Amino acid sequence: MRIAFVFPGQGSQYVGMGEELYHNFPKARQVFDEADRVLNFPLRELCFRGPKEELQKTVNTQPAVLTTSIACLRVLQDEGVKPHVVAGHSLGEYSALVCSGALAFGNAVKVVRERGRLMQDAVPLGTGGMLAVLGLDRKTLGEVCHKASDAGIIEMANFNCPGQIVLAGELAALEKAVELAKKAGAKRSVMLAVSGSFHSSMMRGAGERLAQVLENVRVKNPQIPVVANVSGEEVKTAAQVRASLVRQIYNPVLWEESVRYMMQEFGVNLFVEVGPGKVLSGLVRKIGGKDIQVTNVEDLASLEKTLALLRGVG
Repeated sequence: MRIAFVFPGQGSQYVGMGEELYHNFPKARQVFDEADRVLNFPLRELCFRGPKEELQKTVNTQPAVLTTSIACLRVLQDEGVKPHVVAGHSLGEYSALVCSGALAFGNAVKVVRERGRLMQDAVPLGTGGMLAVLGLDRKTLGEVCHKASDAGIIEMANFNCPGQIVLAGELAALEKAVELAKKAGAKRSVMLAVSGSFHSSMMRGAGERLAQVLENVRVKNPQIPVVANVSGEEVKTAAQVRASLVRQIYNPVLWEESVRYMMQEFGVNLFVEVGPGKVLSGLVRKIGGKDIQVTNVEDLASLEKTLALLRGVG
């Protein structure tokens, strides 16, 4: 059995995430306590109690999802479960890098708090957004973007799985893309609950400022292979890690390529989503089909199910 750990990004958060593991596992408790101490504010309370509106603010969501994911990871590691390769979707790449040993958790949670602030401030509120389009291929959606660009900036931002691509840009252009995509045969288009045009050229300024933040953070060579969003391939050195994190903020997330790479280059046939929600589990199933197994760890029930699966195949 060849195992990949995959870590969720923004959008997977919910009030109550991580609470069961916090109360049942010392290793999970240590992670939340460290985050509170490093950030100097009660992130744990925000994760467990909300309010939802505060948790959904990018500046809070990013450290909250990272912290919950690493709490889940520490419990799995304590059970002796080790991946052969790791990857994360957008923000989740930081969780993957913590898992690989390239980033210390305390440093990662500080960086993503600042990353969230930079991304939140990069585009004035109410001017940019993201749109998920279902049922169109890349070529057709590229033509949609070209036509919609008359109304403003619009780009393909997330290649999530076959038939699911996310666009990012200015709201007027996204609204035009909804109509054009429908005419082109899209099953549906959904505006995402995010406040910015992430993974687009509108984030380039945020990327430049993130590069300055990362200059003061210790990054090591990964000890476990990490597949990066911007290339869909492994990053092997600290320098490659830094460069990929900066580019990631204003370049598309190549998630479909990343999953295929893990299957082809590492022979992965079991994907474990580590952290809140099951967004990546659904995407990975659509990419891998019948050739793979997918499970997740976010609470006691999912942990027990995953450990039972691993012991069954181990």
